[in-house]
Amino acid sequence: MARARAHAYHILVSSEKKANEIRDKIAKGADFADMARRFSTCPSKKHGGDLGDFRKGDMVKPFDQAVFSGELFKILGPVKTQFGYHLIKVIDRSI
Repeated sequence: MARARAHAYHILVSSEKKANEIRDKIAKGADFADMARRFSTCPSKKHGGDLGDFRKGDMVKPFDQAVFSGELFKILGPVKTQFGYHLIKVIDRSI
């Protein structure tokens, strides 16, 4: 049986405060990909935060849980991992 898969974008920053500030900007109309390019510390920022397709279990547990239980197209987070604080937008998922 194949593992669930998802396609998500994310923004990674070092503080919960910064993540919440970016989340507020997105809520007021800022584009998620533009915010990723400007603020994310992840190499995916070059692609607007696009992580592409990945399978359940490929990412660290808190990130994985958010991706596979959160609502599609909603901004999830901030989600804290050992890498920092993530804002996540899941655009596709199969369970």
